[in-house]
Amino acid sequence: AARLVDRYGAPLPAADIDPAAPQLNRLFPEPVVLAEADFAKIGLTTARAQTLRTLAHAYVEDPELFCDTPDLDTFVARLTALPGIGDWTAQLIALRALGEPDAFPAADLGLCHALSLTPRDLLARAEAWRPWRAYAAAAIWLA
Repeated sequence: AARLVDRYGAPLPAADIDPAAPQLNRLFPEPVVLAEADFAKIGLTTARAQTLRTLAHAYVEDPELFCDTPDLDTFVARLTALPGIGDWTAQLIALRALGEPDAFPAADLGLCHALSLTPRDLLARAEAWRPWRAYAAAAIWLA
């Protein structure tokens, strides 16, 4: 993310830079910039670069992509229909970007290792935590 912001992010005006954190001096790049970026210059794999461009293009074409989602399943289905976006990515975006309280990236290695479960077994265990599975994931990550 830091390489992405350094290369493609717009600089913050000097007046907006926090003297306590001068290294935070650029904005995250706009989707229209990411849709056309050459990610090989920052060391992304071809597959990851293509997925990021695909997601950026999808957002440029539909700025409501991350809004007005009737439910978690619809949002996940919308994202996983894009090439390169799997369930883990869609769930993590729902959890972190949308604040979806029931999002749960069951294939997350940290979660699986913490509980010594396979993704399938973890997903089954997490059923008992509905509709607050995102909070359970956060608690496990913090532990």
